Amino acid sequence: MADRTITLLIVDDHPVVRDGLRGMFASDPGFDVLGEAAGGAEGVELARRLDPDVVLMDLRMPAGGGVEAIAELTRRGARARVLVLTTYDTDSDTIPAIEAGATGYLLKDAPRDELFTAVRAAAEGRTVLSPAVASRLVGAVRNPGAPPAADTLSAREREVLALVAKGTANREIARELFISEATVKTHLTHVYRKLGVNDRAAAVAAAYDRGILG
Repeated sequence: MADRTITLLIVDDHPVVRDGLRGMFASDPGFDVLGEAAGGAEGVELARRLDPDVVLMDLRMPAGGGVEAIAELTRRGARARVLVLTTYDTDSDTIPAIEAGATGYLLKDAPRDELFTAVRAAAEGRTVLSPAVASRLVGAVRNPGAPPAADTLSAREREVLALVAKGTANREIARELFISEATVKTHLTHVYRKLGVNDRAAAVAAAYDRGILG
């Protein structure tokens, strides 16, 4: 597999994300992006016509969700391996995608080299999980009586919240963690939801109350 070009289909509702991924993979002769889709249903149809090795699949899209598309590809016996690429890492996102037949699950803040390695592994049929997702799934198996993971913070969310607690602005957090400012905002949205708060100050206070920040 390493000596041949891996063909890809990108399924994401954001044109900027699709452009960025296409440009990234175009820089490496080991990959060939065959097409793009803006939703799950279109992705299933293109996967049928183009027969890629790997489908990079977002999960939450207005024109058809990723989990439904993965399930349909599995039902049809599609040859393509599906690697989920999303900003969401809660159990309510990861488990249904894996149960539907996804070969891997990666977060969008993954570095370029990690993404390339994941795509190559997925093309060979090997399971790929981002470190944060793998850690949480293993923790859930080892501690079945623990509170639902959806109510806890991921390692990255704790990192972001710790910097917020120090008064760090989003732009500086993004620079320090080597992620985009939009990704910082996404992590904060997840933190607010999980902690049941509406702003940064309340999130920091709740995190201290629950012992998350020591």
